[in-house]
Amino acid sequence: MAELDGLTVASVPGEVPTLALRGELDSSTVSRLQAQVDALLRTRPSRIVFDMTDLRFMDSAGIAVLVTTAGTVGEVSLRNPSPILRRVLAATGLTELLKLEP
Repeated sequence: MAELDGLTVASVPGEVPTLALRGELDSSTVSRLQAQVDALLRTRPSRIVFDMTDLRFMDSAGIAVLVTTAGTVGEVSLRNPSPILRRVLAATGLTELLKLEP
């Protein structure tokens, strides 16, 4: 597991790649997430997990990365999204695209 400016990437061979997001994900920080997602996509995973346990804020730029990733990977799971993010995803219909884990 490596940490990069609030973004922890756990990639264990044979396991689902997991990106642990910390702090705030917005237009000023989303490029770091996109770079990590792009690196993971080169390994052709069938699933990616975004662990949002320590994520305090996410704007539409972060949501756009999730949606784009879901269009490329077979399954995208969001682990421990905040109640506010759950409501936003439900209101926009994205819970059908992004799997929510408790």
